[in-house]
Amino acid sequence: MARQSYNYSVFINCPIDDGYTPLFRASVFAILRCGFNARCALEEDDSGELRLHKIYRIISECRLGVHDLSRTQLDGRSRLPRFNMPFELGLFLAAKHFGRKEHDRKVSKVFEARPHTYEAFISDIKGQDISAHNNSPRTMVVMIRDWLSANSPKTQLPGGHAIWRDYNSFIRWLPQQCRRVKLRIADLTFGDYGNLVYEWIENN
Repeated sequence: MARQSYNYSVFINCPIDDGYTPLFRASVFAILRCGFNARCALEEDDSGELRLHKIYRIISECRLGVHDLSRTQLDGRSRLPRFNMPFELGLFLAAKHFGRKEHDRKVSKVFEARPHTYEAFISDIKGQDISAHNNSPRTMVVMIRDWLSANSPKTQLPGGHAIWRDYNSFIRWLPQQCRRVKLRIADLTFGDYGNLVYEWIENN
């Protein structure tokens, strides 16, 4: 993977469920609108590649990582917590610590739902700059934009509030465009959604 692509690639480590979709789609839009590549385990469906190996590979190809630890509560059915997000954050931080060449330049943005809740279940990361999004897509968009701006080779990015306005314009455009290409919004894959975001950006 080219160095520029590595520098501009963002690994998204977040819950994959319907309740999180508004935050996820807002985050992907913000990343793409800022001119970066959004990467996550949903980008490919290859039964021949183990999920963990896929995550290793994607992390190795991304300098930047967005990690959301806001969904560690007990599952309604199993009564067990979900540890995928803290685990993948650990992989990303280990890649930075033990990595060579470009990997020691990895940068993370870690989110939680409410301030300081992470201290109850992953106190080892205490002291890092953990941001609370309060389950607000707008807050996610603004915080991701500001973080990318602080860690971007680009000289200037659109402001967070401007990107939020763009996102709302995109959301209004999306239903008609989905009807045109015969897709249901609820069924959009990660690839479908990214292609639609790119199309909106190119036309606006």
